[in-house]
Amino acid sequence: MWKSGFQWIFLIMGTIIGAGYASGRELWQFFGKESGLAIVLFTIIFSLCCYTIMKVSYEQKTEHFMPLLEKLVGARWASIYDILIMLYLFTTTVVMLAGGSTSLEAFGFSYWGGMILFCVCIVIIFFKGVQGMITINTLLTPLLILGLLATLLIFIGHDQGVMPLFEKLQRNWPSAFTFTSLNVLSLVAVLAAVGKKIKSIEEIKIASIGSGLIIGFLSFIYNRALLFVESEMSHYEIPLFAIMKSFPYLMSFIMTILLISAIYTTAVSSILGFLARIKEAVGLPLPILAVLLLLIMVPFTMVGFSTLIAVLYPIYGILNLYLLAGILAYPIINRYKSE
Repeated sequence: MWKSGFQWIFLIMGTIIGAGYASGRELWQFFGKESGLAIVLFTIIFSLCCYTIMKVSYEQKTEHFMPLLEKLVGARWASIYDILIMLYLFTTTVVMLAGGSTSLEAFGFSYWGGMILFCVCIVIIFFKGVQGMITINTLLTPLLILGLLATLLIFIGHDQGVMPLFEKLQRNWPSAFTFTSLNVLSLVAVLAAVGKKIKSIEEIKIASIGSGLIIGFLSFIYNRALLFVESEMSHYEIPLFAIMKSFPYLMSFIMTILLISAIYTTAVSSILGFLARIKEAVGLPLPILAVLLLLIMVPFTMVGFSTLIAVLYPIYGILNLYLLAGILAYPIINRYKSE
């Protein structure tokens, strides 16, 4: 029970802690000043979402997200979110492929050499099916979390001055909902793909509470560290590097590897969610589907996707609020129907 629960925790964390989160850019965009309450609320909402998504997936024995969506928002909205999630997973993976390839250039690879290596590593995982993806998250995600946490705590503890745990004003609390809604599509896609593998409600409780506490604590510490370097943030594309500017080269090298791991786990999770949805209709093995999908995606990495993401992400955030409301309301509505 505990072993399986922690497997799901690392799967959830590997899905959420992508390049945007690990680099600090995503956190700073949503939180920043006056966000202590927002992060506490996010922790609670995130745990509730994980519990509901996993519980419905477990009860429905899902292998992809469509049955889950139909339960949460009804058939008509499910068809809309079906398209939205597929588009989200596709664009997210394209960005991760471009980011992974660019990151590997730091180790001497050419752009296309890094792209080929990154894609090969992704395809290899799918020879082991869903279990392969769970295993790689179990191996890499704890290292990523510990590396990030150690870096942030060392930075905060290194004579950074005094800052109150909670500011008097907490006007940024609505960000708890928008930040959760941005991440809810990937949660639905990935957790629905493993519905058949969840064995008990106890696993779900461990996974939802554990992942919420971990992501909440990490977000609080990370946001606090970013507040110390707020004045320097405009000089860095990756806020984490502002924190690490005085760190030894070896530490920066290790964190670069961990950032690549974050990109990798997010790419693998996104591709799994995408393939799980189409596998039944196409009828091909996961490795072949992964190769075909990557061949379609790779050319798009050369397009200017920053504009596309700038347009799509706000739309995702707005439309996802309805899905978030459906997830949070589902236990209450379901209980009312059963009485």
